[in-house]
Amino acid sequence: MAEGCMMALRYGMVFFNLLFWLGGCGILGVGVWLSVTQGNFATLSASLPSLSAANLLIALGTIIMVIGCLGCVGAVKESRPLLLAFFILLLLIFFLEILSIMLFFIYQDKIDHYAQRDLKKGLQLFGTEGNVGLTNAWMIVQTDFRCCGVTNHTDWFEVYNASRVPDSCCLEYSDNCGLDNPGTWWTAPCYERVKDWLNENLVALWIFALCTALTQILGLVFSMTMFCQAVKVETFYA
Repeated sequence: MAEGCMMALRYGMVFFNLLFWLGGCGILGVGVWLSVTQGNFATLSASLPSLSAANLLIALGTIIMVIGCLGCVGAVKESRPLLLAFFILLLLIFFLEILSIMLFFIYQDKIDHYAQRDLKKGLQLFGTEGNVGLTNAWMIVQTDFRCCGVTNHTDWFEVYNASRVPDSCCLEYSDNCGLDNPGTWWTAPCYERVKDWLNENLVALWIFALCTALTQILGLVFSMTMFCQAVKVETFYA
């Protein structure tokens, strides 16, 4: 009976980590594709130019692939070192996620202030050479969220040293429409629009976070159970 449970646990671990690894491959592939075709797409930060959608996806995909590979191989071979490495890495990531969420809520006001200041600093790089990713990102954000600037459309006045905005701020897009009357521009702040969108989708975000946490907890329980069982078997035959 115990041997049958162990076999079922092993197959479950292999299947779980195989899906985990394949998911990591997919995320890594999308990240590489974005990096090759779009450059530093979705780079809004001036202080952290490497913090782009492509780089984040590449890093996330790589981490998931490594962890999935450790768990899969460890389960197939019933390797204690690999199972333990899988458990420690997953536990470390789990604790870092909890710590990040706690720090976010504790320092939310300071994070808001820093983010807005950094985004305004990034506006100065809009349309400049070597900042295609940042330029494209701002154009997409302003068009999709129907907003203009970080905290106000006047944020762009400091960038252009004139009363004008990018064409992506216009109610109806046309070439050089950012030079027209302010009444033809979006005036809502993009920072608040994005925050409102996140708040509207808060339930979905929490469901995703809880599913992720549950998956990680199951992975921790399964790996530690297999590790302990492998120790017992080795001790028995010693």
